[in-house]
Amino acid sequence: MNVKYESTRDNNLKINSSQAVLKGLSDDGGLFFPKDFKNIKINIKHIEDLNYKELAVEIFTKFFSDYTKEEILYSVENAYGNKFDTEEIVPLKNGGNYNFLELFHGRTLAFKDVALSILPYFMKAAKDKNKIKNEILILTATSGDTGKAALEGFKDIEGISISVFYPEGGVSKVQELQMKTQEGNNTHVLAVEGNFDDAQTAVKNIFNNKNVKDKLLDDNTILSSANSINVGRLIPQIVYYFYSYNSLLKNKKIKSGEKINFVVPTGNFGNILAGYMAKEMGLPVNKLICASNENNVLTDFINTGTYDINREFIKTISPSMDILISSNLERLIYMLSGGDDNYIKKIIAELDEKGKYKIDSKILDKIQDSFWSSFSTQDEILNKIKKVYREYNYIIDPHTAVAVDVYDKYKHETGDKSVSIILSTASPFKFIESIYDALDIEKTKEGKELIMEFSEEFNIPIPKSLEEILNKPFIHNKTIKINDVKNEILKIAHKEEKNV
Repeated sequence: MNVKYESTRDNNLKINSSQAVLKGLSDDGGLFFPKDFKNIKINIKHIEDLNYKELAVEIFTKFFSDYTKEEILYSVENAYGNKFDTEEIVPLKNGGNYNFLELFHGRTLAFKDVALSILPYFMKAAKDKNKIKNEILILTATSGDTGKAALEGFKDIEGISISVFYPEGGVSKVQELQMKTQEGNNTHVLAVEGNFDDAQTAVKNIFNNKNVKDKLLDDNTILSSANSINVGRLIPQIVYYFYSYNSLLKNKKIKSGEKINFVVPTGNFGNILAGYMAKEMGLPVNKLICASNENNVLTDFINTGTYDINREFIKTISPSMDILISSNLERLIYMLSGGDDNYIKKIIAELDEKGKYKIDSKILDKIQDSFWSSFSTQDEILNKIKKVYREYNYIIDPHTAVAVDVYDKYKHETGDKSVSIILSTASPFKFIESIYDALDIEKTKEGKELIMEFSEEFNIPIPKSLEEILNKPFIHNKTIKINDVKNEILKIAHKEEKNV
């Protein structure tokens, strides 16, 4: 089947999968989605014995139909061959009453590695097959994890450069360390004065600015994205939903065909959207549990049908979820509206004008049939870190703690006893300070010494990729105002001095 991709804001626009990967965002501001997605199915009986790489090939072949089998095999082998510290890629671990899918065994210790290890290979192949001679500039806003994972994936890739913008003071110290020490002749990292939504909006505005794109073309540069607005970043996340289901089967925790729940700490809605896509493709899913922190715009939306960003933005100890504008929600509503691009344009216009929209009751019913949502306060997050460690001797980061807390609320409210998988999205090494706070451990050290102390305290080896950067100097030290994002991008494309 030749899968075409259409824009959520203009379904007359249809392009190949490689073109969708290259563009990232449609020229009309919409997100690309496979036109015949309803026909993409997986027979779970046929994939039960596949390892992670074999399963990835099976799924990618269905979505990226203008890539050759050889291109997909090459991309998968290079992405997952030696860039993870476990052969399973995403091991399923038991923590007492919880099944944790550890998604943080890649180079940057976060779930984004799973998709951003392979996106550069997809993009390079797409560049070649579409005979693109221009330099590709990847623009990415990050709330902490996407930035480092994208930088690591794209560093020193010929013909592609990458610029990452993160909110100053809005990421953890380890996340900032990872980005500021990033090597690579084609990498640019800038802190912005503002929050993640400010950075994401500034970057998306660049994609929609014809004047800027024309100036970039004068410097032989075109734009693309590594955020989950790019289908090449979104679709690889589908794989670990199927893989973790198979892991439960192998561990004899479920029977084939038995429905399970997935609990997902959620900010930009890409990770949980991949779970919904897996469900629609044939994965036996009972509920997708959307776990929010105090920036609970998604919880309110799923429970009421009103998406309202007119609220205080709260900096929390789970910064990767400190998001009010969840881009991938547009794809979900597009799917559930039957691909109604006019409806999408209508609600996005309302969001731009009023900062909120309310969806049709029929669409809300469909959402509530698949999704359940609640949120966690700071104290609840800290308490769950303490509870899981004291009861099960298992350390979780604050984002995973949000998922645990919301899952406990779900069980209490619904009585549902279905087997559930909690997506553990980040290594505890990235959030040591919060874990110390949760466990009432006094912080007497910082930086490298704190990381070493944490490793000894809990008998957890320091990940090799983290150990490698502890003594590296900062390469990227520049902070800019949000209104300067456009000029910085033009400077980077014009090959002006590196942002140091």
